[in-house]
Amino acid sequence: MKNLAIFTIVMLMTLSCKEKQKATDIEREVLSEEDPFVISKSEWISIFDGTSFDGWHYYRASEVTNPWKIEDGAMVFYPPKERDGESYNIVTDNEYTNFTLSLEWKISEGGNSGIFWGILEDEKYGQPYETGPEIQVLDNERHPDAKNGPTRQAGALYDMVPPSDSQAVKPAGEWNTCVLTVNHNTNEGSVVLNGKEIGRFPVNGPLWDEMVSDSKFATWDGFGKYKTGKIGLQDHGDIVAYRNIKIKEL
Repeated sequence: MKNLAIFTIVMLMTLSCKEKQKATDIEREVLSEEDPFVISKSEWISIFDGTSFDGWHYYRASEVTNPWKIEDGAMVFYPPKERDGESYNIVTDNEYTNFTLSLEWKISEGGNSGIFWGILEDEKYGQPYETGPEIQVLDNERHPDAKNGPTRQAGALYDMVPPSDSQAVKPAGEWNTCVLTVNHNTNEGSVVLNGKEIGRFPVNGPLWDEMVSDSKFATWDGFGKYKTGKIGLQDHGDIVAYRNIKIKEL
């Protein structure tokens, strides 16, 4: 019953913004002048210029090198054949609280990755996903996680909020445009995929806590606790590419 109530509230939040789903300009895919997310007129800032990894580093480590590469203006991850337990998740140097993040992603066939926010980079947390919520990046057609329920599919707030339209994602090998907004002041988050809003959800407070308690993260003491944190891109062992990454602080 509790799961149904949470799902209903989240879906109502999504449906209430249905008229905004037709926006095509990247700066208007989530935001409009009357949207409560708009509390600042700050400019978009590029956080990946397509030529270097300046502004990024390996989680709890140093500058980004192999197995991430830069190809045709995109950062591309090629999983190593042997890794000896090492992970190659990357995070921003800067921290963010209220923002809209825009980027493009392309996943390989059968691939899996993710976009994190609110990451606390601390010695007691071995991986960024221990603190940072994730927007799923996935090949829905071939990766088995897509068969584990809609909250594991591309565009989902992983294991908590499913995409309202699973058809909004493009197939493996094609570029998808994702716009993620997180606003703790208004307690609202949203995901726009390829010009269509597919999710809207709270980002703190009792309803957020209920969502976490009904997910795999229920016993993770640091998960989703940090309003200010780093943005991260996931090494999940598959080839993935990201480009045109920019952010607007709210």
